[in-house]
Amino acid sequence: MEKLKHLLDHWMEHNREHAEKYKEWAEKVRESNPEISEILDRVVEKMEEIEKLLKEAYEKIK
Repeated sequence: MEKLKHLLDHWMEHNREHAEKYKEWAEKVRESNPEISEILDRVVEKMEEIEKLLKEAYEKIK
């Protein structure tokens, strides 16, 4: 379980890093391509949901 806890922690961090990049690119293309920007915004929302689930699993490990 310690290995899984470590992996979950790593995955949450990795997920946050990717979400930040998606946010950056959504902003960069917002004016020139709002449709892609909106898609990336939705991706970020999903990534935030995933992080909540990963955190929930992490917190259940004793």
